[in-house]
Amino acid sequence: MGAFTGEISIEHLKDFGVNWTLTGHSERRALYHETNEIVAKKTKRALDNGMHVVACIGEQLSDRKNGQTMAILISQLTAIKNLLTKEDWARVVIAYEPVWAIGTGEVATPD
Repeated sequence: MGAFTGEISIEHLKDFGVNWTLTGHSERRALYHETNEIVAKKTKRALDNGMHVVACIGEQLSDRKNGQTMAILISQLTAIKNLLTKEDWARVVIAYEPVWAIGTGEVATPD
């Protein structure tokens, strides 16, 4: 099963007094096939509705082993960058989520 993040609306979050949300979590990208463009739109919508956003980026183990880490991360960030204004960035935190280190036995290090 899983935690199934992202199954609540911005309106509900605001009703509960929540002012931070996640976008781009690896679970949503994998299980719900959320593309970089969908993540970017969700990020922009959250910001336009007064939320702060933790935007998750990260690559799969196969991407890492194939030397595609930077290309994947850049494409994920570029989709978000293309929709945000300079002012939006004051309410965004980028979280690197090394998907390859989740349950694989591979360990992420500061390097």
